Amino acid sequence: MDAGYSEEIVDVIRGFLVDDDWKFDFDEEKGIFRFGVGIESKIKHLRYFIPVKEDAYIVYAISPVEADSDDDAVMKELADFICRANYGLRNGNFELDMTDGEIRYKVFVDCDGITPSEEIVKGSIIIPSVMFDRYAPGMLDIMFKGAKAEDAIAKCE
Repeated sequence: MDAGYSEEIVDVIRGFLVDDDWKFDFDEEKGIFRFGVGIESKIKHLRYFIPVKEDAYIVYAISPVEADSDDDAVMKELADFICRANYGLRNGNFELDMTDGEIRYKVFVDCDGITPSEEIVKGSIIIPSVMFDRYAPGMLDIMFKGAKAEDAIAKCE
C-alpha cells in the first residue's frame, strides 16, 4: 500500500529528532510529525507540523499568539511587517492568515530525486525558531502596543 509519503525522508527526520532527544509524535497514516519547541522570545513556545510528501517536506512553526483578525489596523500593520521581514529571507518565510490571525513560519524542502541529509533536516527545523526569536518582539509590539510596522521591523533588524 502506498503511504503517500517517502519513508526515506521520514527516516531522516525521525533520526534527527531521536538523536537530538526531541519529544514528537508521528502520524503514520498522514505522514505528519508534530511537536512543540520552547524559544527565547516572549511567545515562549511554537507548535511544529511537518507533513512529508513523496518528494518534499514542509516545516510549519506556528505561534501560539494570534493577531485579532477583526482589528483591521493591526492586521494591516502586521501584514506590512511580515512583508518587510520576508524580504531577503533565504530559507523560508512568515505567513499570516488574514481570516483568523494565525502567524507561522514555513520552510519548504524539495527532495525530488534525493534524500535530505540530517544537516538539511536540522537546519529546516531550527530556522523557524530562530526567525521567531528575531521577529516576535516586533509582531507583539504591533499586536499589543499599536506599533507601526516600520518601527517594529527596525527594532528586530
